[in-house]
Amino acid sequence: MSTKRISKVHIPPGPHAASIFFPLSTKEEEKPNPRQEYAEISQSPPEGFTISLPPNESIHTWQITLVPPPASPFHPGKYGILLTLPVEYPFKPPAVRFTTRLYHPNVTNDSLGNVCLGILKPENWKPSTKVAAVLDALRNLLVEPQPDDPLEERIADEYRNDRPAWDKNVRLHVDKYARGEPVFPPVTK
Repeated sequence: MSTKRISKVHIPPGPHAASIFFPLSTKEEEKPNPRQEYAEISQSPPEGFTISLPPNESIHTWQITLVPPPASPFHPGKYGILLTLPVEYPFKPPAVRFTTRLYHPNVTNDSLGNVCLGILKPENWKPSTKVAAVLDALRNLLVEPQPDDPLEERIADEYRNDRPAWDKNVRLHVDKYARGEPVFPPVTK
């Protein structure tokens, strides 16, 4: 009976040492990573978007500017969007709100700018969903509002029943709130 001798292998300590012994599973490799996602999306953002980090460079808070496409009644406005990634991301969806006021059935008509977006609802959220998909959904919401799932029932009713009045109110809001560069609130750590 022969025996083979196994010699000890020295692996220097460091951040990559653990991955030698415990390789990432396919599922872990697929889930979004905030730093990697930010690097990719800020270098090549979806059409109409500009993405940056606030001055404190928190990777969990993104300042996003959206210029809707010409087909949108919100064009040529510029809209500030604050996207906040929870610590549990990607297992919990990001929080998204408009910092620029807009007249929309799916966005609160106040300074909070909360958004009702199907992809962000806990029952619809999937950990494999990336921020780029959220941004696409936001842009699409400004092209085609979803009055059947409103945050502002009065605006949804106007959208469904009096489109000329709705269009006029949208234009008034664009002129009043969305002509300049978006203003973002100070971010605290």
